[in-house]
Amino acid sequence: MENLLMKLNRYRRLILILSGLALVILVGLMTGRVEAAPASQEIANESCLFCHSQPQMAKTFPNGEVLSLFIDGSTFEHAVHGQEGIACVDCHEQMAQVPHPAFAAQTIRDAKLQLYTVCQECHFDRYNSVLDSVHQTALASGNFNAAICTDCHNPHTQTRITDKDTGETLPEAHLFIPETCARCHSAIYESYKQTVHGTALTEEGNLDVPTCIDCHGVHNIQDPTTSQFRNETPLLCAKCHTDPAIMDKYGISTDVLDTYVADFHGTTVTLFEKTDPNLPTNKPVCTDCHGIHDIKPVKDPQAGIAIKENLLVKCQRCHPDATANFPDSWMSHYIPSVQNYPVVYYVNLFYKILIPGVLGGMVIYVLTDIYRRFIARKKGGAH
Repeated sequence: MENLLMKLNRYRRLILILSGLALVILVGLMTGRVEAAPASQEIANESCLFCHSQPQMAKTFPNGEVLSLFIDGSTFEHAVHGQEGIACVDCHEQMAQVPHPAFAAQTIRDAKLQLYTVCQECHFDRYNSVLDSVHQTALASGNFNAAICTDCHNPHTQTRITDKDTGETLPEAHLFIPETCARCHSAIYESYKQTVHGTALTEEGNLDVPTCIDCHGVHNIQDPTTSQFRNETPLLCAKCHTDPAIMDKYGISTDVLDTYVADFHGTTVTLFEKTDPNLPTNKPVCTDCHGIHDIKPVKDPQAGIAIKENLLVKCQRCHPDATANFPDSWMSHYIPSVQNYPVVYYVNLFYKILIPGVLGGMVIYVLTDIYRRFIARKKGGAH
């Protein structure tokens, strides 16, 4: 009996949907045209899914490409747009007309390029920031394969990425960000997976490590080949590497930025970054020694720069005459202490005592000499 009632309800719902569609078509025929519904509530998602829930639903473009028009209603319901109550016709306003008007697109890519601009109606700030990105620059210059909104975010399946209250990236989203970028940057992704950061993320699920967007940004991605990007690299890396909450877990020094800025290389790069970030400099930044998308653990026998021989290779790129002992002058971003480089620490301590002692002794000597002369002169005047 219960199964019979469920079937009756299903048939009743189907009859209501078909009746609604028939009424819209009838009114359109009587008036000579079909008007688009002014409000999304007038055409429920169920009406759209009546056709689009069929797996064989597809569109063939003039160039022979076939685009699936199948939408899984359950998947959409659990996606972020479904959770927010977004209706199909909120994004596909023209398709509120029944029968649907002709869609003048020659290829699948052409169709996507025509449709993605609707994202700005709800995501205005993010859409505007994309306009200033390297992707949009490439698109404007004629590269129609440059990434657009829907290449990264499938509007029918996209789950929530950020926390609604804090705006921070959700852990589950953080894990899959590199895979999203890999749709276009597959070679870089394969390299990233083998690095100290990528291995920790993809194999261990470590959320402390950076993903693509931590270094390149999200929507306003800038050209990483510019002098400005290179000059600002130390500050970029320092966002994580000066954070004790992260670095203390792995026993990594947080003095990385201070020690870099204190030496000749860092002082010069910092000067360029503050005066004119667009000026190129041949002084090394973090990525010149550690790599970019191929960063290895510092103790990796093949490429880790904690290995003296590996570090020498890096040094010889700028200092071709560097000998085997040349890397000994580098203290791995550690400020000398009893634990790290004790010889340097005690030498520094010796001079910290010696120099003030010598200068202080000279000051005392001069002051006592002045006092002695003053007293002698005073006595001489008394006679």
